[in-house]
Amino acid sequence: MDRKQHVKRAFAVAVGIIAALAFAHDSLAAERVRVRGTVESLDGETLKLKTRDDKRVTVVLKTDWSVRGRFKVSAADIKPGDFVGIASEPTSSGVNGALEVVVFPVAMKGTGEGDRPWSGKPNSSMTNATVANAVKSVDGPTLTLTYRGGEKKISIPQGTPVVTLGPATKDDIKTGASVLISGENDGDGAISSKLVEVDKGGIAPPM
Repeated sequence: MDRKQHVKRAFAVAVGIIAALAFAHDSLAAERVRVRGTVESLDGETLKLKTRDDKRVTVVLKTDWSVRGRFKVSAADIKPGDFVGIASEPTSSGVNGALEVVVFPVAMKGTGEGDRPWSGKPNSSMTNATVANAVKSVDGPTLTLTYRGGEKKISIPQGTPVVTLGPATKDDIKTGASVLISGENDGDGAISSKLVEVDKGGIAPPM
């Protein structure tokens, strides 16, 4: 290999490394975040929130942003075949106890299917799965959930927030409204999102 070819090869390797680093940086820059809080103001596409820990957060809403509502339902109405998302934590009984539950509409079945760590509380997990069995008891139902590659039992104690999702409008995003934002953090503290989930039934944001 002559000097000219060697230089070309070295340059190509360098370009590849730079591209890989840039991709890695972009991946880190696009970190997914979830923000729970109450609306302080909405000005055009700039949404200002007060989080559960009293921090102020500004969310830049994308041009095509949309809204969906959060409605309270009963744990007793959950039945086999329903697709649910449950945040839960280990208990002394060996069966995880639910912290919050979302019963997904039929059109959202399969959303985020699986079992993974949850950011809402230490040692907790999030399970999006289909209800295979629901055993009723005076303390609340115990669900057997199935998802690709696994199965998990979770009990739902009385008083656990249980909601479903449905229609809402941008007019519902008003001062004092309880919302959940799932968006992207660019690493400089700026958050962008295209979806706002808002309380429509007097219940704090699930998940």
